[in-house]
Amino acid sequence: MSMRRTTTTRRAMAAVSMTAALAFALAGCGEDGGEKPGNEGSSAPSAPASPSAEDKGEPQQEDTAAGENVDPNVKLAETRGQGGLVLVINEVKRDSGGFLTVQGKVTNEGDRREATTSWSGSEVNVVNKNPNSVAGATLVDKAGKKRYYVLRDTDSRCLCTTAITPLAPGKTAQIFMQFPAPPQSTTEVDFTLPTFATTSLKISG
Repeated sequence: MSMRRTTTTRRAMAAVSMTAALAFALAGCGEDGGEKPGNEGSSAPSAPASPSAEDKGEPQQEDTAAGENVDPNVKLAETRGQGGLVLVINEVKRDSGGFLTVQGKVTNEGDRREATTSWSGSEVNVVNKNPNSVAGATLVDKAGKKRYYVLRDTDSRCLCTTAITPLAPGKTAQIFMQFPAPPQSTTEVDFTLPTFATTSLKISG
């Protein structure tokens, strides 16, 4: 093989190697493009990426509507709030990972429009990140003498229903919220949502 042919062959091999390396680098950049699941429609300002809920072992908020897989005819508890608001709990279930999910619905049985702003609770940071939500809900394990709050991520966004609009007469809002699960020995807790009377819930699962 001549010196000229050897040099040409080496240059061709080097070009192929550079092209492959460039293609691999571009493919790697594409993996980070777009919004991460669960951030659609978020009003929070852009910030450096942080570990996802899955990476940290935190429960993940489902994209499906709350109550989609819950039987609306099941009534585990009922409590009344301001005006003609009625809260019915349809499910209280332990989830894998040590979480407790509470699902239900609020119906306005009154004759005037009712606000939902108070359900977010009184913690300023939580209210600001979760307007018109059920982030103010709590569970109390009387036997274990412990209170549980709705779970939040590192940005104080609750794992619960948010952006609930004021309820007109006859309208219903489906709600859900996740809490740290009490010990397995605890089978009943007291549930409170601001403006509603406290009610007892039996835990399933």
